[in-house]
Parts: sequence; structure tokens; C-alpha cells
Amino acid sequence: MPVRAADLAEVWADIADTRIVEAQAAFKAAAPADPRERALAGALFVLARPPLTEAGIATVATTCTELARGDDELAALALYLSARVVQVHRLSPDYPQAASLYRELARRHPQSHWAQLGLVKLGLLTLHALPEPADAAARVAAAGTLLTGITEPALQRDLHLQIGAAAVLSGLPVDTALPHLIAADMVGGLLGLVGEDLVIQIGELSLRAGHREQGIAYLQRFLRDFPTNTRRYNIEQRLAEVGASRAPEGAP
Repeated sequence: MPVRAADLAEVWADIADTRIVEAQAAFKAAAPADPRERALAGALFVLARPPLTEAGIATVATTCTELARGDDELAALALYLSARVVQVHRLSPDYPQAASLYRELARRHPQSHWAQLGLVKLGLLTLHALPEPADAAARVAAAGTLLTGITEPALQRDLHLQIGAAAVLSGLPVDTALPHLIAADMVGGLLGLVGEDLVIQIGELSLRAGHREQGIAYLQRFLRDFPTNTRRYNIEQRLAEVGASRAPEGAP
């Protein structure tokens, strides 16, 4: 009887975090009988264990292509890995081919976590690596269309965050970036400086775009939610510049 996918979750997590010794121990404990699962784990071990040779990459690519012919979650993961091999692991990445594989993954396995993660990767390629569209506004718009295929909130957040950041870096109008940044913030779950920086960014960009009340609210929230942050004084000064208090009226 094949091992359940949940039994291999620890293996995949350890490999993702490059804990190869732990992954091998977890794989041995899971002892999957399904040859497809053993083949996929073997391919992942090759990718995660340096040095990665061209011969090793070719072997992994062949294995993943064969495993991706199925219609289960393992096939979805194998197809995702096929795209990652083309995008990341080859000495000469082929971004258009990787994008094509991510699109195929989304078409064949739309509800799979790996397909939805693939759409995030496709969004990054669209924003920064693919030759078309060449116009920054068109790239942002094209990446935005991928959001409709993502139902996992954390992955929606990640793509919104990347689209918003790309819009800012490309010098597009602030109101192009703000909806994506706000959407990412509304999902939440960002840890450490990323979450803190996002609140400040939304506040400052809102002020620049003329959304005074929104900007003030975000900067006040920063002071409330991150009271020990070293940028507190700068935010207080910025609020003073726009004639706002450090806390909303009526706040305790």
C-alpha cells in the first residue's frame, strides 16, 4: 500500500529547508513502497545536495517529466519541479520554457498547492524575466490576471506583494501599487521586518498619492503595533509634518 502523502510531508519540508540528513532519516522512517514516491524523493535529494552537476540536472529533469504524466498530487509536484529545474537549476535558465510549464501545471492541476505556488513563480517571471510584455504597466497587469487562479490566501498575499513592489520599482503611478500592497496586508501573516516595512510603505505611498486619512491611519497603526521599532521617531515626525497626532482621536 503506498504511503500517504501526509507521511512524506516531513520529508518534503526538510528538503525544502535543505535539512538533507533529517530528510533522509524521515524518508527512511516513512519507507514509501510506491516507486513513484521513491523516485521523486530521489530527484529532490539530487537537487538539494551540492554539487549539482549537469548530468544530475538531466537525470532529475527526466525523472520529473516521467512522474508528471500522472494526474495526482505527486504528478503536480513533479511538474512543478520540472519548471523549477528549467528556471533555477540549469546553468542557462530558460524562463519562457519555465513559464510554459507553470501554465501547463495550472491548467492540469488548478486546485493543487503546487499549481498555485507555480502561479506565484510565473508572476515573478512575468514581472522581471520574460521578454514579453516589455512595458512595465503591461507586465504588472499580466501578473495581476494570475491572481484569479490562486485560492490559497498566503499565496495570493505573496503575489500581491510582488506585484505591488514591481509597480513601485518601475515608477508606475502609486495607485497602481497600493491596491496590491493593501491586499497583501489584509491577508496578514508577514513576519518581522517585512510586515513592518509594508505598513510604513502603504502609509507613505498613501500620503504621496493624496490619500491623507489612509496614510495617517497606517502610520498610526505602525506606532501602535510596533512600539519598540527604532523607526518610531521618524514616523512620529512624519505624522507631525502632515498635521496628525501619533494616535487616532479617542484612542486609549
